[in-house]
Amino acid sequence: MQTPRPKRVRKDPEERRREILAAAVRLISQRGYNGISIQDVADEVGVTKQGVLRYIGSKDNLLAMVYRDNYNATGNVDEFMESGLPGSSPDDLRFPAYLRFLVRYNSRRRMLVQLFSVLQVESFNPDHPLHDEFAGRQDEIWRYYSSFDWNIPAAIGGWDEGMRPIVRRAMEIMDGVQLRWLREPEHDRHDEWLNDEWAGLEPMIFPSPEWDDYR
Repeated sequence: MQTPRPKRVRKDPEERRREILAAAVRLISQRGYNGISIQDVADEVGVTKQGVLRYIGSKDNLLAMVYRDNYNATGNVDEFMESGLPGSSPDDLRFPAYLRFLVRYNSRRRMLVQLFSVLQVESFNPDHPLHDEFAGRQDEIWRYYSSFDWNIPAAIGGWDEGMRPIVRRAMEIMDGVQLRWLREPEHDRHDEWLNDEWAGLEPMIFPSPEWDDYR
């Protein structure tokens, strides 16, 4: 007697799309974009290659969705302002406080931070689908942060005049400390390691006494 085949589970399109993106995040963070195929994603999800393509169109589209809809879509300033944390009030918005929020947020999404780090290195290749996006990342970050009314020390000389090198250095330091964190073996306080490390670096980026009332 022939064993009946298990019935194929039909899922809501949005649920299936989320599964595909989650599988892509896992695979790209482990192997890089160039190290995976659409078939690898299909095997991870348990659907056909054609089934994956039906939802994402192409491998390049998949990468764009993974990066923009996952890593870049959350942990933003709007979410910080909705958090109710110190320094998140629109009439007293503090940049160092937002960066603390962002580091803590990233400490809870290790796989996406790893994905970002892998893609950042891969994108040095001019043929990489995200080459231009990463090449212009610093300018885009600056434009985004400049759209908010931050409370900064008068001695800085205004946001446009004095903050650009500080923002650039802060993001470069954050990228570097996150790489160290990814290399750390996971343990009970692994998430807190990143927050503690940033807490030690913050006074160097935003030194006393200039920033004492603006953190």
